[in-house]
Formats: sequence, C-alpha cells, structure tokens
Amino acid sequence: MKNLIEIGNELFINTYARHPAVMVEGKGCRLKDAKGNEYLDFVAGIATCSLGHCHPVVTEAICRQAGKLLHVSNLYHTMPQIELAGMLVDHSFADKVFMANSGAEANEAAIKLARKHGGTGCFEIISLEGSFHGRTLATVAATGQRKFHIGYEPLPVGFYHAPFGDLEAMEKLITNKTCAILVEPLQGEGGVRPLEKEYLQGIRTLCDKHSILLILDEIQVGMGRTGTLFAHEQYGIRPDILTCAKALGNGMPIGAMLTTNKVANSFKPGDHASTFGGNPVACAAAVAVLKTMTSDGFLEGVKTKGEHLHKCLKSIADQYNRLCRGVRGRGLIQGLVLDDSIADKGAEIISTLFKAGILVTLAGGKVIRCTPPLTVSIEEIDAMASVLEEVISNL
Repeated sequence: MKNLIEIGNELFINTYARHPAVMVEGKGCRLKDAKGNEYLDFVAGIATCSLGHCHPVVTEAICRQAGKLLHVSNLYHTMPQIELAGMLVDHSFADKVFMANSGAEANEAAIKLARKHGGTGCFEIISLEGSFHGRTLATVAATGQRKFHIGYEPLPVGFYHAPFGDLEAMEKLITNKTCAILVEPLQGEGGVRPLEKEYLQGIRTLCDKHSILLILDEIQVGMGRTGTLFAHEQYGIRPDILTCAKALGNGMPIGAMLTTNKVANSFKPGDHASTFGGNPVACAAAVAVLKTMTSDGFLEGVKTKGEHLHKCLKSIADQYNRLCRGVRGRGLIQGLVLDDSIADKGAEIISTLFKAGILVTLAGGKVIRCTPPLTVSIEEIDAMASVLEEVISNL
C-alpha cells in the first residue's frame, strides 16, 4: 500500500524539493501533518499566512463570501473588490489598483504598465543582482539570479541587473530606452538583504533625475512584515508603482499592483486583464486581513516581536561566531547568515530543524530565513530559537 507521499511523487511534476510531510491542519503558528506530528511554523507559506493558519476573522470572511458569490467576470463590479481597492488606496500612496492572482502576475502588470507608460522604444527595466521577482518569463528575466535563468534562454529582452548597493553602476545602465527601475526594499529570496535607507533614497533620486518610474516589489516584505504596512514607509520615499501579494490574502491567492493616476492613465480597456484577478472570495479575505493589520497596536506588536527575534538570532550568531556571520532583516523577516565554511550545510540544517518540528527556509544559499506569522508569540520565538541554537551547536 503506497503512502500519500509516494502517490504525490508519482502524480506531480518534480518542481519542488518537498519535505516528507503531508500537512492537514493548521492553527495560529502551528501545523499538523497526517501522522499527527506538530510543527512550529516560521515559514508561514513563505511570508504568506501572516495572520497565522485559519485566523478566525479571515476564515469567517471567506465562508461568508463563498456562500454569497464565488466568481464573476471583471466585466462587472463586486463589493469585496471595491472595498479592498478603497482600503489599499487609503493606506498607501496610490490612486489606482489592478487586481491579480499572485505576486508574479502583479509584477507582470507592473512591467507592462511601465513599458506602456514609457512609450515606443522605451522598454528597458533595471533591477538588482540578487533580486527575485517571479517565475514567469518576464519576471524571471527581471530576477537578478543566474540560477533562475538557466534552461529558459532566450529570455525576454530589455532587462538589466545592477550590482547591489552601487548607485553609480546603476546610473550607467540608464539609457533613453529605460522606462523603470524595479527593486525590493528588502531582498527575501536573495538572502534577507535590506537596502540601506540612503541607497533606496538614491534610487528614487535617480528615477526623478532621468524621468523614469520606480517600481517597488513588496510581495514578500509588504503587508506588515517589516513593522509598517509597506516596507518603503520606513525609507521616506514614494514609488510610482508598487506590487503586493502573498500576505494580502493570508493564503488566498491574490495580488495587487498599486499606482498613481498619472501612470495608471497609460492603461486603457483591453490593455491588460485577468480572469480571476480580484476574485470576490480572495478580496473578502484580503479586506479582513487589512482591517486586522491596520487595527490599533498590531504593527507596533510586529516591531516588538521582530526586535525580539533579531535579538535571539544575534545571540546565536555571537555565541557561534565561527559558524555564523551575523543577522539581518527588518521586523519579522530575519535571517541568520551562515559562514562560508558551513554554507554547504544549509539544507542539512533546515532538514534537521524540520525533524525537530521547526519550519524555516534557506534563502540566498546560506541564510536561515525566519518569516513566522505576524501573530507569533514571544514564547514561540524563544522555542524556535532554543531548537535552532541546539542544531547550530551540534555543528
């Protein structure tokens, strides 16, 4: 008799290096698999289930909307979609919103809008080395990591990658064909690397100087993850276009592109569309998420818990400074950077933690990335750190 994992391995195309578990239940920061094993989840669907698993307010909103209206075409308006768009505008720089199903689709919409706004012959986009912007061909081309390009060449043209942290090198890439610069305020998949405040402000200045758009990809670091609703709020700048997804629906597939009236006017009916973008059920979930995240004290709590998580990881890094290079991140996306001498043991560390009931991910090849639900408790952070310290000490 084959078990579920064996059946799944036979049925699915082998695109994921899955852990040997079939998850069946989740509540808060805890997951349970089909064998009854419990896990403390510091992955949260890769920064997606930011209110935790089966948050009662989100679950109730999903069930209520599913009983009223599941889907209609975007040829018609729906109430949840309008309510969500209004909240996103009210809590951001933006005037207009486009709804999608995922981060990659939100970035695709941003790329298309930037090119349309740029006009004929103005189509080039500059992003950063180490960046990650999605899995479609255009967003793979925008991604500044060679490993994601291999096997898919020729990629769409017009994408260039500037060295991380080098404004002068970035400006040299700008030509009369450049329409936008696309960056993450903090590179998640690139190894939990925040952009320095002066650096991102400098990129904004470059965009203004050369009359090109600044696109901020906040798919992983937006929606409260860094302690503010959007990460760029901590930099004192405003983008021209912003993309968000992941935590927006707390597990429901949804993405959004936000922009200004001036830029949005470049799109006309028929220029871009999505069958499922802004689905009523997904939007109802997102409304519940936004109401919770913007409630009094929620984001302050994220900052407090983020500082505690950073402190716990720094204690490990300081104690085992021959194995760890330090800690970096903001809010509740924090990374323990492994020394090059043990970087090849990153996957082994993740596997050992999994066996001990702790779920984390490896980012940038050598960073133990922690992205727990924003509802995580101080006690749960301490429990994770205790197990992580034990695993590191055994090296």
